[in-house]
Amino acid sequence: MKITSCAAGLLLLAAGTGAGPFIANANAASARDIMANIRDPKGSLVVVAHRGCHEPAPRHGLGPAPENSAVALEHCVAMGVDMMETDIRETKDGYLVMVHDESVDRTTTGTGRVADLTLAQIKALRLRQNEGGRDALVTDVQVPTLDEMLALAKGRITLNLDVKDAIYPQVIAAVRAAGAQQRVTLKTRVGIGSPPLAAMSPYDQVPFLVIPLEGDDSGARIPDIITAQMAGAIKPVGIELPYRLPEAALPAIAARARKLGVRLWVNMLDGNFVLGAGSDKDALRLPDAVWGKLIREGASMLLTDEPEAMLAMRDTPGK
Repeated sequence: MKITSCAAGLLLLAAGTGAGPFIANANAASARDIMANIRDPKGSLVVVAHRGCHEPAPRHGLGPAPENSAVALEHCVAMGVDMMETDIRETKDGYLVMVHDESVDRTTTGTGRVADLTLAQIKALRLRQNEGGRDALVTDVQVPTLDEMLALAKGRITLNLDVKDAIYPQVIAAVRAAGAQQRVTLKTRVGIGSPPLAAMSPYDQVPFLVIPLEGDDSGARIPDIITAQMAGAIKPVGIELPYRLPEAALPAIAARARKLGVRLWVNMLDGNFVLGAGSDKDALRLPDAVWGKLIREGASMLLTDEPEAMLAMRDTPGK
């Protein structure tokens, strides 16, 4: 399957997914508007859908969708999500495909490492519903390539590209070829000794986020890492907080980010990123006490598996 336009992509990808009808974008913001908001450290909350909008969205009449799929992207557009986080790996014959795991076993009808399979072999597979697994429903949806995802997202939503292999130059070249430099973000890990990566080639060609890591996981040196990363001629657009950060470290980190004018990104998936702050599951019961509290503490980009509920919290007056 070759996605040649948004309309063609819908016709080809909607069949057999069990995902429900596609509806108009609930948020009229274009990708350009979204990126302008991302670049504004005082802008509104950026809702980032983890591997796309794969969970059911009953308020919008949408069922589940395979993770990292074109259908998951369409669901995000329908709901007005700002950004879809999605994963990239390289096939045996050098194509870039949207797969999270090292292998295709969990998410598709096939088996084997992505690096050992050709694009044709991967395109012959079908994605399993939602987060996959051997018992998950098989859909008619194929694994998309990066080129296909960039084409489908154009003008409608921004993408956060989580590069899983050592293929940053290839990914950035594909982004440039698609003219997508100002509608994607990339990210990578940095330490206290790392130079300002957002200002270095090829990272300087796209909006870039950094994930600060330190040796003892205390969070105490992350403010200094942020300062070092913001020292380049080109600044990162966000700081993604690392896995298992103590909540007690957040105030100093948020103060430094605020002083330097850069957004903080928090992963809400399982409660193991900012320890003690809660998870998506907790936020479904108490959204303001979990998501809202983190926003008040300085986070302004939240990665979630529950984008519909997060959007409802953000867009409810008085919240």
